[in-house]
Amino acid sequence: MIRIATWNVNGIRARQAELLSWLAAERPDVACLQEIKASIDQLPFELRDIEGYWTGWHGEKGYSGVGVLVSKSLAPTAPPLDHPAFDFEQRIAVIAVALGDRVVRVASVYVPNGGRDYQAKLRFLGALDTWAEDAARDGQPLLICGDLNVARHERDVHPKERKPNQIGTRPDEREVFERLLSRNLVDVCRELDPDNDGLFTWWAPWRNLRQRNIGWRIDYVLASQPLAARAASFRVGRDVGTSDHGPVVVEFA
Repeated sequence: MIRIATWNVNGIRARQAELLSWLAAERPDVACLQEIKASIDQLPFELRDIEGYWTGWHGEKGYSGVGVLVSKSLAPTAPPLDHPAFDFEQRIAVIAVALGDRVVRVASVYVPNGGRDYQAKLRFLGALDTWAEDAARDGQPLLICGDLNVARHERDVHPKERKPNQIGTRPDEREVFERLLSRNLVDVCRELDPDNDGLFTWWAPWRNLRQRNIGWRIDYVLASQPLAARAASFRVGRDVGTSDHGPVVVEFA
């Protein structure tokens, strides 16, 4: 099995011990991290050189930022990080790594939530869709992992959290999300668990919503169809750490 994980850590320095403990227990082959809120020169040594992993960081001080960790057993040398031209605020980092018999581009993505600038969110999603369209045209397998800040359907938001026309659920952003999926991509967790109306990955940090599982599903692993066909299982770590997001881990045969 190959394990692919994604986790919005909501401040990597605040979650350093939690991240290292989770990595030691879970041992993902690739871990995509979002909202690290730190530049590389702010990271302590323990995060710059994590035992058993190549680390790639793409962040600025105190805001946004993404990272990708790759097991050294999967890659003999550190895969270089790429940043597509549409990137802003350090929201996407891409590596190429061999998964089985395929070289796959893995993207750690943190889509803007849209509260401050909704049009910027739509532009970023549209550019991500174009990037995925180009990859599909070129026959390049993709794994897009991260906090995409869109709940695909009403069922992806707990009934107690639903409000008319709220950001994250609007028709125009959902339309772009579905167009993204049309680029030969599969929403792996929903494909594996199609009937679960309690499948959430983010919970507002008040009123014990996390403990009560009153949340949203906004963190995804999207895989090109040949990869998605190998997806065997997944889990959401609702009880892991103190971020408002839970890590998502998918196992591929």
